[in-house]
Amino acid sequence: MRLICFVIPVLVICALPAEAQMTFAGRLSSAAISLTKQEVVYDPSYYVLDYPGGDVPEGRGVCTDVVIRAYRRLGIDLQKEVHEDMKAFFNLYPKNWGLSKPDRNIDHRRVPNLMTFFIRHGEIRPITNNAEDYSPGDIVCWDLGQGLTHIGIVVDKKSADGKRYLIVHNIGGGQVLADCLFTYKIIGHYLYDFSSGK
Repeated sequence: MRLICFVIPVLVICALPAEAQMTFAGRLSSAAISLTKQEVVYDPSYYVLDYPGGDVPEGRGVCTDVVIRAYRRLGIDLQKEVHEDMKAFFNLYPKNWGLSKPDRNIDHRRVPNLMTFFIRHGEIRPITNNAEDYSPGDIVCWDLGQGLTHIGIVVDKKSADGKRYLIVHNIGGGQVLADCLFTYKIIGHYLYDFSSGK
């Protein structure tokens, strides 16, 4: 009796973990949402930070620290990125604080500096009153009046009426999820997708 063998091709399907399948913007959105699980007291104090990778004490922070921490969860150190850009192009950054050289402890924690950095290295997106123009992973900056600025991250959660994406930010009540996209005057709208250089 002769043995006859058949070779049948086998299709192997490998699934990537859900996070690996996300776009960079989706991962940034998820990183920002994860920050809302931490209790953080609003604290604008000046701190001497490690460099690179320095952060203010755990449980402390301001609006810019939300953005810094979200990007850091994706392996991107805005402290280092902003500092290196300011060292090379200090004249292009705002002079609101009377500094004559960069300060790696605080520069990345100032909204106008982050705006300048995102303009230089990210994608400038339109400022409109149309909620559909704002997508998860976008960075939005606001003018609060009296010289105060604010920053937050658009995330993949919708408002109760389903018309707007929510924002993760810290305006005094900790790192929270809020329906505040159009609450303040928008002065900046960016996408900084480090994975593509934009």
